[in-house]
Amino acid sequence: MATVLTETGDFSVTARATGSGALWLDTTDAERVTGWTSKPEGMCRDDVCVPLPAGAVRGDAVDVAAFWRRLDNPVLSDDAGDVWVLGTGAAARTRALAGLEAPDVTLPDLAGTPHRLSTLRGKKVFLATWASW
Repeated sequence: MATVLTETGDFSVTARATGSGALWLDTTDAERVTGWTSKPEGMCRDDVCVPLPAGAVRGDAVDVAAFWRRLDNPVLSDDAGDVWVLGTGAAARTRALAGLEAPDVTLPDLAGTPHRLSTLRGKKVFLATWASW
């Protein structure tokens, strides 16, 4: 048994083999862990299919670590191969952050004049917060 940690959850899986940076899972577990479906053309999600690297498929098993690296995402594991982390790549995090919009709040400046965040939309804003606890 192995544990795979992703941004969508923690999964207990039966790893067919680990070692040399490989995490071999049957296609059912690979799909459950990654959210991508195994097809003859590669791993697919909606209309996007990513061809798997040579040697990353053995019968009904997929080297999930090789696939995840193919997406430019980080993969980490403990030495024994019992715990794996499939991380989110920098490009995906940047895209997510670029699309986020802060909630509209009204805060006073140092002189006590209130300012609404929504009046600054489209401009770069640095908002620093802190807590005393």
